[in-house]
Amino acid sequence: MNDKLYMVLIFVVGLAMGVLFFGGLWLTVKKAVTATNPALVIFASFICRMGIIMIGFYLVGKNNWQHLLIALFGFIIARLLVIHFTKAKTIITEKEATLET
Repeated sequence: MNDKLYMVLIFVVGLAMGVLFFGGLWLTVKKAVTATNPALVIFASFICRMGIIMIGFYLVGKNNWQHLLIALFGFIIARLLVIHFTKAKTIITEKEATLET
């Protein structure tokens, strides 16, 4: 496989893992607000998200450290994207809540 294409694929995998982790965190916080046992929801979500991410980074980075670094860069970019999109959604929801009251 072409080396540059492989690096792009690793970046996309890191991006997907970041969206899964931080998007899952956002959904967990939204769910924990209304849950009867929020500590259990947060803890179970943390264990699942962390397990998936650790396995993903292990599989991506076991060949060499450059692959791990590229996947980590995608993971960090995904964090910024999730923050951007969830902040916009939260602002819209807050505006709708103030209009209703």
